[in-house]
Amino acid sequence: MNTNSALIGDLSLLERLRSRFRVRNDLIRCALAELICTGMFVWIGTSCIAQALLSRGRSNEYIALPIGWGLALAFSVQLGFRISGSHLNPAVSLFMFTFGQISFVRFLVYAASQVMGAFLGSLVTFIVYYDAINAFDGGERYVTGPLQTAKIFATYPSEHLSAIGGFIDQVTGTAFLCICIGMITDRRNRIDLWLQPYLIGLSLLLIGVALGYNSGFAVNPARDLGPRLFTLCAGYGWKVISYRNYTWWWIPFLAPFIGGLAGAWLYQLAIGMHIPSEIDELEEKIRRIQFDKAQTQNLFGNTQPIISATTSKPPAAVQPPIHHIHGSNKSISSGNSVKAAR
Repeated sequence: MNTNSALIGDLSLLERLRSRFRVRNDLIRCALAELICTGMFVWIGTSCIAQALLSRGRSNEYIALPIGWGLALAFSVQLGFRISGSHLNPAVSLFMFTFGQISFVRFLVYAASQVMGAFLGSLVTFIVYYDAINAFDGGERYVTGPLQTAKIFATYPSEHLSAIGGFIDQVTGTAFLCICIGMITDRRNRIDLWLQPYLIGLSLLLIGVALGYNSGFAVNPARDLGPRLFTLCAGYGWKVISYRNYTWWWIPFLAPFIGGLAGAWLYQLAIGMHIPSEIDELEEKIRRIQFDKAQTQNLFGNTQPIISATTSKPPAAVQPPIHHIHGSNKSISSGNSVKAAR
């Protein structure tokens, strides 16, 4: 006991607080990370919209907003990456569940935390820009019209966009996002962990630049539902739900789930499952060396036969010793494979 006390006494203040207050339950710890990271993401993103709208067009929103949302996602993902993986998006958590990487209970907890975090992030934006919002709309909260400020928080379609068009817009946008996430996080692609959050943020930036015109590229059920529920509580009224006779609010909530599943599985079935492992790459490299050596010998008139499908046993000069890859009963690590190549 005295030894433990002495060790704790040697720690810095932060380490002593960590040893005392660190959340031990993994599910609670991950839920807290999802809540905080999603809240930060929505706070910064909606603040970008507030600045663009309340400045009455003095900022180039078609460039500034995608950059702001992309950077917000990148740094928010980095914030909780080592704890929960920073899904920040129920559509991402859903495809992770279908991949068998998280349980259904964890999916529900993550999704609830993400919606709650988005709600709180919108609250922070509302507090920060409260005076500016009042100066813009005169204290009256509008969902439509020239003084609308509800779109700072939740997404609303452009006048030209139909319900079907909006559904397709959200499905395709989320599909692209999840294709990018699948590619970036696939270990066979060997992308450094520290770089992954920033590439994910860059993928959202691309979506904003390419697909932001129709309805604001929500591509995230929590990012839209949480702020929409906040505006319902903040004086904007039931119209945030009944907009366009109830034909809109469910689209940015439901469509991203479909798009996320489609994009994630499309990546795995069309690309991810076909990326060779390290052992596959090593064996392919050896086969190419064998073939090139045989072709070279044949070209310069070597009397030794070329390896062919009918050759029962290639000459030792042509075939490198690879029996310890195929003939060994032991499992082979990537390090042993490299030694075999040498």
